[in-house]
Amino acid sequence: MKLKLPELSLVLMVGITSSGKSSFAKKYFGKYEVVSSDECRGIVSNEIENQNASKDAFDLLHYTIEKRMKNGLLTVVDATNIQQFSRKKLIDLARKHHFLPVAIVLNTPLEICEARHAIRSDRNFGKQVLYKQHRALKRTLKDLKKERYAKVHILNSPEEADAVTGIEREKLYNDLKHIRGAFDIIGDIHGCYKETLDLLKKLGYEMMYQRSGYRLAVTHPEGRKVIFVGDLVDRGPNSPAVLRLAMSMISSGIAYCVCGNHDFKLKRKLDGRNVKLTHGLAETMEQLKDESPEFLEEVRQFLQGLVSHYVFDDGKLVVAHAGLKEEMHGRASGAIRNFCMFGETTGEVDEYGL
Repeated sequence: MKLKLPELSLVLMVGITSSGKSSFAKKYFGKYEVVSSDECRGIVSNEIENQNASKDAFDLLHYTIEKRMKNGLLTVVDATNIQQFSRKKLIDLARKHHFLPVAIVLNTPLEICEARHAIRSDRNFGKQVLYKQHRALKRTLKDLKKERYAKVHILNSPEEADAVTGIEREKLYNDLKHIRGAFDIIGDIHGCYKETLDLLKKLGYEMMYQRSGYRLAVTHPEGRKVIFVGDLVDRGPNSPAVLRLAMSMISSGIAYCVCGNHDFKLKRKLDGRNVKLTHGLAETMEQLKDESPEFLEEVRQFLQGLVSHYVFDDGKLVVAHAGLKEEMHGRASGAIRNFCMFGETTGEVDEYGL
């Protein structure tokens, strides 16, 4: 089997001494991708077992990890990571840099760890340390679910660890670097369906109504594609038609769309959330009142699937609704999603309530 993890991950190896963490990390990750607490201890004190050097060692470990994440590099933390407080520091660093934390747990049986420990020459502590670590690991297995990892992989024996055939690195949904233009980037439509059709025609797009219903089949003779920059709905006279057009074009592969703040607000309303009908949402809900429940659910799922931003053309083009800092490009977090929809807000409200 292959273990799947996001391409931009901070991977925490979790397990007691002699559980096989270091061997696993070296087998499946690159030389520079693995940052080891033992090696950091050796760097700062010349002795990997010098516990008096642990503070300096972990300062170096955290510093190295942070520099790698700043540069957008997947990083593996080779330490026991069996204490919740030590994992929290790492998870906080991952979220600071909009990386996704992943845990790979080697829950190797204690008797196997004891047998391995007995023949190691680089560890001079007794079995009681292993027993203490094993108790902590049992508590950790319960805590992991509360710590909101993107993935948790638990390997309960050497056989399960040996059954791993590789690591599959999954691209984030916003990573479309392999797709190149030409693109036509269209900003906030806000329910203006007729104007959108006029614009598409002016840009050379050809449209034909499909026999199966109300959807337009849109093509371009030169293979151009549209990127909608969000805010498809509200304020204009025909948000349902705009949604049908965008959904049809996206499903046929001729268009992409990022999430705008108005789209997000409509999605929350369709989820049944308590949302104020302001800034055009009242008009959109009025326009949607005669639509079928099936269409409303299709719209809800479509809006739920809109990503915060896209990265195209080998990273040379980034599209977001309101803006995006460079260090956020191609990454994913709640903070990035909000930034993409609203920009860098001050928290102040003007006399219009905006």
